[in-house]
Amino acid sequence: MSFFRDLRVAFYSLMRTKGLAITVILTLALGIGANAAIFTLVRGVLLKPLVNRDEDRLIYIRQSALGIGDDNTTFSVPEIQDLRAGVKTLSAFGDFSTIGFTMIGLGEPREVQAGVVSGTYFEVLGLHPVLGRLIEPQDDGPKADGVVVLTYRFWTTTLKKDPSVLGKTVRLGTGPMGDRSATIIGVLEPSVPYPQDTEIIANVVTSPHHLSATMITGRVHRMTELFGRLSPGVTLDQARAELRSVYGAMTKEHPEAYSPKADFRIGAKLLRDEITSGARTVLLVLLAASALVFIIACSNVANLILTRTVRREGELAIRAALGASTGALRRMLLAESLLLCGAGAALGVMSAQPMVAVLARYASRFSVRALDLTVDSSMLWVGAALAIVAAVILAFVPRLPSADRSNGISLSSGSLRITGSTSRRQRIFAVTQIAASFVLLAGASMLITTLIALQTAQTGLDTRHVLAINVPAMSYGKTSQQVVDFYKESIRRIDALPGVNKTAFGISAPWRDAGSGFGLQFSADGHVHAPGEEDPRAHSRVISPGFFAALGVPIIAGRDFNDLDGQSNEPVVIVSETLAQRMFPNQDALNRHVYWTDPVLKFFPGTELEKSRLIAPHRIIGVTADIDDEHVVPEPILTVYTTFEEGLLFGGRLFVHTGANPYSLVTPVTRIIRDMSADQPVEHAATLEDIRAEVLTPDRLNSLVFGLFAAVALAIALVGVAGVLAFSVSARTREFGIRLALGSQPGHLLRGVIAEGAVMAVAGVLAGAAFGFVAARLAGSYFLDVKMPGALPVALSAFVLLTAAVVASWLPAARAARIDVMQALRAD
Repeated sequence: MSFFRDLRVAFYSLMRTKGLAITVILTLALGIGANAAIFTLVRGVLLKPLVNRDEDRLIYIRQSALGIGDDNTTFSVPEIQDLRAGVKTLSAFGDFSTIGFTMIGLGEPREVQAGVVSGTYFEVLGLHPVLGRLIEPQDDGPKADGVVVLTYRFWTTTLKKDPSVLGKTVRLGTGPMGDRSATIIGVLEPSVPYPQDTEIIANVVTSPHHLSATMITGRVHRMTELFGRLSPGVTLDQARAELRSVYGAMTKEHPEAYSPKADFRIGAKLLRDEITSGARTVLLVLLAASALVFIIACSNVANLILTRTVRREGELAIRAALGASTGALRRMLLAESLLLCGAGAALGVMSAQPMVAVLARYASRFSVRALDLTVDSSMLWVGAALAIVAAVILAFVPRLPSADRSNGISLSSGSLRITGSTSRRQRIFAVTQIAASFVLLAGASMLITTLIALQTAQTGLDTRHVLAINVPAMSYGKTSQQVVDFYKESIRRIDALPGVNKTAFGISAPWRDAGSGFGLQFSADGHVHAPGEEDPRAHSRVISPGFFAALGVPIIAGRDFNDLDGQSNEPVVIVSETLAQRMFPNQDALNRHVYWTDPVLKFFPGTELEKSRLIAPHRIIGVTADIDDEHVVPEPILTVYTTFEEGLLFGGRLFVHTGANPYSLVTPVTRIIRDMSADQPVEHAATLEDIRAEVLTPDRLNSLVFGLFAAVALAIALVGVAGVLAFSVSARTREFGIRLALGSQPGHLLRGVIAEGAVMAVAGVLAGAAFGFVAARLAGSYFLDVKMPGALPVALSAFVLLTAAVVASWLPAARAARIDVMQALRAD
């Protein structure tokens, strides 16, 4: 009961200092709210269990070839069959191939990201339907009917939860590999869409390529992700050991498929760890940033509490003189702290809920789990825990008097005065705030300078005036030449539109379709590699004549393609500048030859004549400036361009160069395409500049979020510095009056107080730099993505912080310089 009485007394005491109480509550709400929101995000993405049945037994199996820079080469059908036959620690395997379909039959024709799976996939992953059924073993085999399962997000967002979609038939196309009909049989429960954020999942028979002999027998034809379920009683380490053993036997039996230079390896981890790996570093760094904000907030509030203790020094001393024990006084302060921190936590938790929604959209760039994030009771528990921690800290910050000794409070001239211990504590808290702010500011500066470097990097493309539109190749009942003719006629009609300078075809849009092109081994006239060295790899790009003009890229030597090149018996290519310099150093690359040597080419669809033409020597007719369509900051790149008269048209993008507003062309271009083919998807129209900006969104969000953290921390820290100096000036009023009376100049006092602020700032920067260095080194040993900031961000952060501290010191310093000598001498 006595503690409840203390709470009531504390409430009335705080009501007499409403301004301070409101300041403390708002500061704590900021620190507690940020931490509660981010903990909710971390819990939802990293800690919350998956919906998959027995998720602790579900693993993801990865094959990598780090020697050629491929950390996920996926698996081929023969490799999966060998693992199924040899590995006994896994009770079942599930396979998933990512593929792009054009889908007709559900509203507008559209491109969909899809997964092709065998009948064991859903059982292995432990997932269930919310409508209909899922793909089962009965749906395997070349004679099975085509079936499709819709993902929950696609069903809810695109189809508005329409239950009548069950039983509908859709047509799925894969460009030159033909099309299949399939029936929608179910809707998958909400789950993490790994390895890809797909819209539909279909059985193998819907993809003609998956049924081809080359797909089934080709060991180097790798395009399938592999999952497994641990047998009862088997640990992950045991499964890893057996996978490596079986894999080692595979590589010895088929050495032609596993190049020593490529350094093929196999590994496995829990699916949950695999899913969260992309977001773990970002979220943990974000959690650390919010913890620093909490430390800054508590330090600032501790300074306010110390200042209030000075104001009520008489009350505390009188209570001690009347017999109040130190425990009773501490309990009184704890009651006040609990009221303040409880109110701050309540306000923080309320503000955290909309903050979670914003952070979830941010985190969805790094993990698909954040898309379905919901707020639960864990936020309340986090807020309560942080409130208790803050309350205990604040209750034990002030030093208290006792009946026999003042313990930091001394009687002078009939009243009481705080000794130097309080001032020292306030300075320690201020330095702590500056140190934490410096760490956040340096991190934010590093991200911002990185973003600026990415945004200002020269691409070599005319990004502002080029409109890219997805117009995938549709081969329903058409020959390859008819598909090419369709694009030729589209280009002719679009070129006739007012304001259009040039239109061209390409198989991928820069940056947006990064990774979708082919990286194939090749060689050239006179190229000889050392024993054991593999042929270099180049990107293969299929384009139309005018492609380089449409993108604003110069042809350095030779000429562009023309309509006669595809009809000639001699195949021709255009190569990038870097390829020409590497394969023909100090020579003219024109009229020399390059040819593909990659063994995977034998698995490409097409007639024997088409395949033989594909691997035949190609004469170089032109050399163009490098187009790095994968990296935001361009790198030297090896690229071979083939005319679409003879290339396989996977995908399909039209590029329209215009001097007018590019988006004004979207409607007329769509109308032209749809007039030619009503079933043709026309989607994702955007300028190359906007595509590049979209790719940079995660970097921009990183800079924005951490920049806001740093700005808030800096503001709180500067208020803390100004408050400490204001307290110092107030406590030293009599000293300053005496110094002025003895002839000291006001400017000297001004410089002295500013110097105090600068010294605290320097100490904080040095402490923050030391802490940040140790923390970054420690984090770098666990998280490879964590990097030490460069000298420029650190120096810039230190300059901003020191400058801001000096500015924050100016007001209390000016107050010291304006002290009236007579009033100061009469002051107690």
